[in-house]
Amino acid sequence: MSVKIRLQRHGKKGKPFYWVVAADARSKRDGKYLEKIGTYNPNTNPATIDLNLDSAVKWLHNGAQPTETAKAILSYKGALLKHHLDGGIRKGALTQEQADAKLATWLEAKTGTVDAKKDGLTKAQADAKAKAFKAEQDVNAKRLAAAAKAEADAIAAAAPAVEEIVEIVEAETSTEETPAAEENNEETQA
Repeated sequence: MSVKIRLQRHGKKGKPFYWVVAADARSKRDGKYLEKIGTYNPNTNPATIDLNLDSAVKWLHNGAQPTETAKAILSYKGALLKHHLDGGIRKGALTQEQADAKLATWLEAKTGTVDAKKDGLTKAQADAKAKAFKAEQDVNAKRLAAAAKAEADAIAAAAPAVEEIVEIVEAETSTEETPAAEENNEETQA
């Protein structure tokens, strides 16, 4: 019986979620499996991978062949490196302490690069949000300036009309006051 380390699809349409499993090569893609080794969620950025490193290495030692995607996942999490280092220990080229030290330094470097990517993504997202906010403020300022200009133009257009009305009212009041003054003069003379 040949064993494959492969992905088993779960999740809904358009939102895949995978289990990393060790299964018989003859079984269906989502069928029976021998052991669930981990999970893989490609919907997040960076992709979330939870892998039982010891179980994956155990299956690799027993001759399980990973598919291309599963091989990339195992390599990303360090399972293939640990399998390689364990081969060096069996041959006597390395001691267990040396292999553990090499694996630990590689994992620290990998964690550093993943954290740097996460920080870069959050910084890029914050920059995009700040840029959008600045653009929105500029648009609002232009809109307010246009509204103020339109209001000032309306007041300026209404000002000559108001002055004409004031002149007409003053002219009417002055003509009405003139006859009244003449009547007062006639009464005083009598």
